[in-house]
Amino acid sequence: METFFGNQNNVTSGTFLDSQYLNPDYLLDKSENIFRPIISFIVSDQAFNIFKTLLFFLTIFFLTIIFYTIIRLFEIRKKEHAHLHHEIHEYAHNKKEQEKRLREQAGGSKNVQWSKVLSYLFSQHSSDWKLAIVEADSMLFSLMDYMGFKGVSLGDKLKSADRDSFPELTIAWEVHTIRNRIAHEGMNFELSQHEAKRVIALYEEIFHTYGYI
Repeated sequence: METFFGNQNNVTSGTFLDSQYLNPDYLLDKSENIFRPIISFIVSDQAFNIFKTLLFFLTIFFLTIIFYTIIRLFEIRKKEHAHLHHEIHEYAHNKKEQEKRLREQAGGSKNVQWSKVLSYLFSQHSSDWKLAIVEADSMLFSLMDYMGFKGVSLGDKLKSADRDSFPELTIAWEVHTIRNRIAHEGMNFELSQHEAKRVIALYEEIFHTYGYI
């Protein structure tokens, strides 16, 4: 029995639990040997110089990104400004062409009433711009009456129409609503010549569709 337990003690004495890797003093000593050179390098002048060099290159990199972004921003703004200027110029050109066409129609239109509308439209008096819309609305009433739509007023005729029988119904309602505001509000209704031209252009679109002017 003594021999057996004695052998058993000899076996356990060489196990992993008796290893030096579990010895705190040994591990502390090894850790110190490993981290001492690293810490020494970190606090050394060489590491400080490397850090400054790295920081310098990072600064150059980010400054380059910032300058590039600023330059690109100015380029984009310049292109947007040029595009906006082109759009304004094109819009002004189209408006002049439209006004020129309307003036030509005023002098050569076969529809005397339409010529009257245009003469009101290009008047210097703001009250005449409203008369242009009222006159054009009267023409729209005559057109829809000629087309056979029933109703005492233009509003009644528009209510009796649908988009199949009168595809321009939405536009007609829009301009007729403005005409009604002129009739009901009178002098209190503010109307610029620019807006009057827009409304008359909508009437013109309807009249051209049916060859009325």
